[in-house]
Amino acid sequence: MELNNKKAYYEYFFEATFTAGIVLAGTEIKSLRTGKASFNDSYCIFDKGELFVKSLHISEYAFGTYSNHEPLQERKLLLNKKELKKLEEKSKEKGYSIIPLKIFINEKGFAKMDIGLGKGKKNFDKRETIKSRENDRDLKRNYGL
Repeated sequence: MELNNKKAYYEYFFEATFTAGIVLAGTEIKSLRTGKASFNDSYCIFDKGELFVKSLHISEYAFGTYSNHEPLQERKLLLNKKELKKLEEKSKEKGYSIIPLKIFINEKGFAKMDIGLGKGKKNFDKRETIKSRENDRDLKRNYGL
C-alpha cells in the first residue's frame, strides 16, 4: 500500500527527501491500510523542535466506535536529531517548505512518510514540466520506448 502526492512534484523542486515515521492511533493505521488518506494542502511545520504534519486527511475507520480519530489532526513525524536540525535550518530560509510526498507501510508493518525539502516552482517552470511530460508521452507513443 502506497499513497503518492503527485501534486507536490508539479508545485515544487525537491532538494532532499527524508523518510520519517508517523505517530498514529489504532484506527488511523487501519484506515491507512485501506488507502483512505488525502494529501490536499498538507504541509509540515516545526513546533518546539519537533516536526508535525498538518492537514493530512486520514478518513475515519469505517468499523471504529466512539474512539475513532479526528481526520485532520496534527501528526508527529519521527526523525533523528541531525535530520531535524538540518530541516529546521533550511525551512527557515525564504522559499523553502517541507512537503509530504508519500505514505507507505514498510516490511515491518510500520507507517512511514517520505517528506521533501522543496522550493516552489514559478509558472514558467510548471509550463516547462508539462511540456517535457507531453514530449515524453509522444516519444513513447510513437517509438514504443
